[in-house]
Amino acid sequence: MKKLVLTGIAFSFAAALSASSALADITIATVGPITGQLAALGEQYKRGAEMAVADINAAGGVNGEKLVLEIGDDACDPKQAVAVANQMASKKVKFVAGHLCSGSSIPASKVYAEEGILQITPASTNPKFTDEGDWNVARVCGRDDAQGLVAGNFLAKHYAGKKVAIIDDKSAYGKGLADATKAAMNAAGLKEVMAESINPGEKDYSALVSKMKDAGIDAVYMGGYHPEGALILKQLREQGSQAQMLSGDSMNNKEFWTIAGDAAKGMIFTFAPEPRAIPEAKDIVAKFKAAGFDPEGYTLYTYAAIQMYAQGATATKSTDSKTIATWLRAGNEMKTVLGPIKLDKKGDLIGAKYVWYKFDNGNYAEDDSIN
Repeated sequence: MKKLVLTGIAFSFAAALSASSALADITIATVGPITGQLAALGEQYKRGAEMAVADINAAGGVNGEKLVLEIGDDACDPKQAVAVANQMASKKVKFVAGHLCSGSSIPASKVYAEEGILQITPASTNPKFTDEGDWNVARVCGRDDAQGLVAGNFLAKHYAGKKVAIIDDKSAYGKGLADATKAAMNAAGLKEVMAESINPGEKDYSALVSKMKDAGIDAVYMGGYHPEGALILKQLREQGSQAQMLSGDSMNNKEFWTIAGDAAKGMIFTFAPEPRAIPEAKDIVAKFKAAGFDPEGYTLYTYAAIQMYAQGATATKSTDSKTIATWLRAGNEMKTVLGPIKLDKKGDLIGAKYVWYKFDNGNYAEDDSIN
């Protein structure tokens, strides 16, 4: 009799263990430049991902399972991005909100596709990411061809008959955006008088700055990231040039002013309509600010990418990446901190929009007067 009771207890204990293990954690990740000169943008990714995971878990998780977050650092280096992608695969990650730089996202996406991992980038805008991507890619942001069209048309309209320089940093993002802007500007009837590439990470661009000053450049379009853009602008002003600097979405952080100082005043760039002003973001923005963090730039985009994954997994009642990717790319509407989002069959954002921002008094803000 005792033996039967013990056997029954053992069976019940084993059944309980089996039931509890049936609901395992879902490991996801965010990957970006946690270190390096773009660490300010990586911090946005980290904060956005941590808040999204905490909020989703507090609401019951995904299909009753908790999300566990891994954080990867690619320093926006393509080789390091591939190494990190392989690390995430070894950790059985199901989904990655990342990477930041297009030059990292594109090669990493190949690893993720082979390993059955879904990737949604909050910030990589190069068209090749989705145009040449596999089943597993999507993005929350717009594309360089749309962003470049806005900037190129602006330059052709406001600088007709004047001298425009196009500068890029040779990266997939920077060169891609500069080329798209140049193509749109040329198509609208304005030809640049100078097109130059820089080596990112340098501290002295005075030779290039002198060349632009001597050429009498009226406007400089910078395809690249904020550290180089801010330094070039600062050195332009130091040499007495008042050329207008324009750029793209990677300038969307206050560190640009920290580097450039008062030289940043009046600098303009394109980005999506201010995410912190979206009604659906109000409560989340308040939570971030209460914690002492301003969720600028890509913070809310990273939060939204994780929301999209969670909604896809919930709708399909699955953690299979291909199943979720198919659902995401079928035009289903997702409710996110950025408002309703739909993706097309390639994983691109439907209805992406770009507006102009201007720096002033240490900050930047959307400027409706620029058109």
